[in-house]
Amino acid sequence: MENNEYFEDIEDADVEEIVDQEQDIYEHFRFVVDKGQTLVRIDKYLVNCMAATSRNRIQEAADVGHIRVNDKPVKSNYRVKPFDVITIHLAYPPSHFEIIPQDIPIDIVYEDEDIILVNKQPGLVVHPGFGNFDGTLLNAIAWHLKDIPGFDPNDSRVGLVHRIDKDTSGLILIAKTEYAKMHLGKQFFDKTTHRRYYAMVWGNVKEDEGTITGDLARDPRDRMQFTVFPEGQNPYAKHAVTHYKVVERLGFVTLVECRLETGRTHQIRVHMKHIGHTLFNDERYGGNVILRGSTSAYYKLFVKNCFFACPRQALHAKTLGFVHPTTGEYMHFDSELPTDLQELIRMWREYGKEHLGL
Repeated sequence: MENNEYFEDIEDADVEEIVDQEQDIYEHFRFVVDKGQTLVRIDKYLVNCMAATSRNRIQEAADVGHIRVNDKPVKSNYRVKPFDVITIHLAYPPSHFEIIPQDIPIDIVYEDEDIILVNKQPGLVVHPGFGNFDGTLLNAIAWHLKDIPGFDPNDSRVGLVHRIDKDTSGLILIAKTEYAKMHLGKQFFDKTTHRRYYAMVWGNVKEDEGTITGDLARDPRDRMQFTVFPEGQNPYAKHAVTHYKVVERLGFVTLVECRLETGRTHQIRVHMKHIGHTLFNDERYGGNVILRGSTSAYYKLFVKNCFFACPRQALHAKTLGFVHPTTGEYMHFDSELPTDLQELIRMWREYGKEHLGL
């Protein structure tokens, strides 16, 4: 599941990418069509799923039989149906895939013969891609495991089990063996893992807890963003559910805990914006400007200092629970908030006490 730009900036996705073991000049993807999917051409469906891939490139793959549905090759005009299993092979220079060991500091929370659990720092890209050919989490893992006989960081049968955004901090799981990756990957696909995120959002969230349900698809005005569509309106939109709970009210912002029932691209960021509570300092979704509060110069300077203290979207993958692939034991991990989020919370607490009477 390595080496694709599309996955550099996601929370999770029901997409599997596999590098072919016999012919490494191809980039492989696997998609399982949602049960509510309407009939659309497969080239249109795939270009919506794959932000970094043109429709012409997808059609070329179909022309040479490199798009299969349920193990049978199809042409560009094939109309996808619910539960179709789609695989696509795209030509790609193999040099772009090479993961070179690099001595990059990482916080390893847990490790055994099968898995590594890392508390990823914000700003660290998880895998090489366009613009980030090295300096990633996978380069760091390759360095950490470089003395283990037989471990190949470029073998797609090992490595990342799931992904989080470059600027999201928190827990991320790496498989050291083929069996571990297969076993853990199925847990994520079946949604039997347990993941909770902490996020600071703009505004005072009215309800103490709630559920956001809204289909997600790429924003037609900006393909780098996702947005919520009414059910059935967009044939490419995927069903998404986020449960949230207020952790602490801080006046003009709120600290919330989010639990993902589904794992869609940018799900928390899009869902929280959809209910009027954009993530604090989320530049892509407009959270890097003042959305709540006063118009005083003092307040503007305070928020500017908050942006400086936490120069990224305020989102942290705090907990992760899963069944160990070998022992069968249920394992649960809880990570501390990184220093930038801790400082951000401290600043808003002090502001609330001094100026809002909290």
